[in-house]
Amino acid sequence: MRSPPPSVRSTTASRVRSASDPARRRPGLARAARGLIVAGILALVPVAGAGAAETRVALVIGNADYKAFKPLKNPTNDAADIATALKVMGFKVLKGNDLTRAEMLDLIKRFQAEAKSADAAIFYYAGHGFQVDQKNYLVPVDAAITKAEEVSGQTVDLQQLTTGLENGRSSRLIFLDACRNNPLRGQPGEVGGKAIQDGLARLGSAAGFLFAYATQPDNVAFDGGGRNSPFAQAFLSHLPARGQDINTMMIEVRKDVIAATGGYQVPWENSSLTTQFYFAPGQPAPVSPETQLWQLAATSRDQSLLRVYVGRYPEGAHAAEAQRILKVASADPAAASASVARSTSDVDTISDDRLWDLAQRSRIRALVEFYIDRRPDGRHVSAARELLQSLPSAEDADLKPEVICDRSATHPRDATANMPGVPLAVLAENGAAAIAACRAAWAANPEMPHYAALLARALAATKQTDEAVTLYRLAAERGDLRAMVSLGLLLETGDGVRRDPKAAHDLYARAAERGSLDGAINLAVVLMEGTTTARDPNRAIALLKQASAAGSAIATYNLGVLAERGVHKGGGALHYFVRATELGDPRGFLSAAILLDEGRTVSKNPADAAEMLLRGAASDTGEVIEQVVRRASTWSQDTLRALQGKLQRAGYYSGPLDGRGGPKLRQPLEQWRRTGALYLQ
Repeated sequence: MRSPPPSVRSTTASRVRSASDPARRRPGLARAARGLIVAGILALVPVAGAGAAETRVALVIGNADYKAFKPLKNPTNDAADIATALKVMGFKVLKGNDLTRAEMLDLIKRFQAEAKSADAAIFYYAGHGFQVDQKNYLVPVDAAITKAEEVSGQTVDLQQLTTGLENGRSSRLIFLDACRNNPLRGQPGEVGGKAIQDGLARLGSAAGFLFAYATQPDNVAFDGGGRNSPFAQAFLSHLPARGQDINTMMIEVRKDVIAATGGYQVPWENSSLTTQFYFAPGQPAPVSPETQLWQLAATSRDQSLLRVYVGRYPEGAHAAEAQRILKVASADPAAASASVARSTSDVDTISDDRLWDLAQRSRIRALVEFYIDRRPDGRHVSAARELLQSLPSAEDADLKPEVICDRSATHPRDATANMPGVPLAVLAENGAAAIAACRAAWAANPEMPHYAALLARALAATKQTDEAVTLYRLAAERGDLRAMVSLGLLLETGDGVRRDPKAAHDLYARAAERGSLDGAINLAVVLMEGTTTARDPNRAIALLKQASAAGSAIATYNLGVLAERGVHKGGGALHYFVRATELGDPRGFLSAAILLDEGRTVSKNPADAAEMLLRGAASDTGEVIEQVVRRASTWSQDTLRALQGKLQRAGYYSGPLDGRGGPKLRQPLEQWRRTGALYLQ
């Protein structure tokens, strides 16, 4: 029996500890779970165009240049970028920046009229907002409120907008990045006997609505240190994901905002939608954005794309391969140029829709430029040129201390769709610059313990342990989730501090309670291992389920391991392994293939086992290929024959369909790994 790869727990440095001691192989595809696989990998057909049969309208407002209150940095950028993204996706967009109250009310009236017959209506607002007695008010730029009684006549009551959208039959989505801060904070007074409060109130009861808030009710959101607010950046990053329903999208948005702010803000939503909503309907891509980017870069041999891959995924499954190609290209530019020329025909066979999907979702300028260059007559070229105008060039990139600090010191486990994490060894090499940027960011944003935690990590990487621990403690006390987990691990292991397992467990528990996925995972590991506290497998599983529901790939994978071993009896191992791959853990492919091949806990299914092997070969760090080549005897002939057939139909294998693995499959699988998934139509 083969074992699945070991599970992983959160770390502050480069150490990786087992979250459980899993048994062997993984489960297969139960018939009930077949829908999770979507379709055979060689038969996936992306659906071009979002909502072609629907009428979709959006209103996007960004207010920043306030006359009587503190101006905000990013709402106009947020509104411009979100309006462009929605327009590119086929929405009719009404947009306004820095609007007076009269202008807001006029634009809202026009939007309500457009929305009456629309199948979907989206409202996105960025700017000042606050609440009074559970009523939310959006603040125009000409508001000049000198006393609380003037609020209703100087602002826009959000209910004025939502009431005019009610029709009970279609989707109305309200996104409120509107609680940057309360412009009346500190002013005495009440409205109708009710105090003015920070943040926005949770609202909504009519059918067909989803209300999404940039942060939890009654809390204040962060304006952001870069071009966009954390919420807008996360929204933009996940908006174009094809085949992703709104609930799944908001989980991904929430994860990114929590990671980007250290838990300072936690997006919330409440929904009365009566049908599922997709911004980009269609089949999801068969492999992750990371794998798609790698295969495009490897196929094209485009050095700019290879550098983009390494920068976006410094610890990615293909990072070493990308760096090798770049090194060879640097040593022999003429050969590299010839290789690029030969690759042109290969790139031309990639589906236009697939190439555009990757460029649109990535929001990487080099990828959009690549699409325009290679598809000058492509069906999406107009949209690509419009999107390109909203993406800053390298020369225009924001070099504020906050941005440099994030780029230099973000923990790999806090990586978001647009901000890669930095391995500790790399951080140590660039420690001085990171420390300087993070000190400046912390000084400029003393209300954000997130920057204190990043500074602590940079100090820890350069062996300045005492100051690092002091800052971790400060940031943890002020609510930063990464600081809690990092300090907890230091205390649990005694790394540079006096060992204190109880304090470590308390920090993990506090972090988990506040939404930290790593806090939940680490506490679950402690409770499952029972080495520093009493074992409590039931609570450990509950913590892993909590983290899995919030979008943790590692927690989901661990649940699969525990289910496969019989420790967790509340769910099928196959379901967890497949779900882990959807959340970004490629180890699940091999585990699912093992279960399907052996028929352990599910019916044998050689075709689905082969599909999982192909997806894993494209996505993992090479384990699948080594299994098929070096451990061919552990796989059934039926699964290997199905794998050979899939490779043959894709044009990568010309040998006999004899159900035998070994060295003859290495080259076809390596070729598939470099290019295969891109050609799936």
